[in-house]
Amino acid sequence: MKLRSIELSLPDPAAAAAFMVDVWGLVGAEVRGTTHYLRGSGPDPYLVAFAPGDEFVRSTTFVCTGDELAALKARVAAAGWPARPAVSGDPGGGHGIAVELPEGELLRFLADAAETAPIEGYSKASKRVMPVKLTHVVFNAVDAEASGHAVEQVLGFRVSDRTRGMVFVRCNDSHHSTAFARAGFASLNHIAFEMDDLDAVMRGIGWMRDNGFQPAWGPGRHGPGANVYAYYIAPFGPVIEYSTAVEKVPADYRTGEPDDWTWPEQRIDQWGISDKDFAGLRLAEERFCFRREWEPAPLEN
Repeated sequence: MKLRSIELSLPDPAAAAAFMVDVWGLVGAEVRGTTHYLRGSGPDPYLVAFAPGDEFVRSTTFVCTGDELAALKARVAAAGWPARPAVSGDPGGGHGIAVELPEGELLRFLADAAETAPIEGYSKASKRVMPVKLTHVVFNAVDAEASGHAVEQVLGFRVSDRTRGMVFVRCNDSHHSTAFARAGFASLNHIAFEMDDLDAVMRGIGWMRDNGFQPAWGPGRHGPGANVYAYYIAPFGPVIEYSTAVEKVPADYRTGEPDDWTWPEQRIDQWGISDKDFAGLRLAEERFCFRREWEPAPLEN
């Protein structure tokens, strides 16, 4: 199983798409009706989709095998979570289920979703960068511990680490594909895009600076996951991140606890070289909540 894409509703999808292509580095995949689909250099047919409407998260999409999907259906049905069968009309297609988590997060799980040819040969010598894929999508939670337990029990995910700020959760050998921030409210925390390497992250920071954007936090290196990061507040609202080299962990990885992840005073990551715009990030993290636009229906066997 892997994280593939996130689907957002927002007032001006064309403007959001233009920023994500012209500045952030994605590529337009296609436009279907009024929905813009953007991809990276990897094989996923799209990473983000922007549809017109109020600001909210329509869904976050994972792709899985048929066996994984069958097991998910059984556990979701047994838990009584709101869900329904789903047939994707997005690039890549696929079929599966849409699920609403206890705090309203909306996830899709698709089997038989197609991939596309990777984009090769973009210039390493250029200041421009191109994200490869989504590496994680993080949610704010009223009760992050309960959310972590819920996705372990029902979705089959695993908690990798707990810190004073977050519960990190994985669905494969990557340290986290999502996380639940101890925020006291439910919304989208941020969207992280995987870059080729550290050099690509740093060149991305330079390109963003050339275009008038400074990091809201970063560059730095996290503790849990050990990934390098640079966070920005996108002009259309959400927090977005350049990231690379999230740690790969074995199946028997020992779940870390908050006392395992402490820093010297005044430091909030391994490097301790960058300031963080706490107030600006907090406002951006409150903007995109969740809205279920479908009615629950029985899941197929």
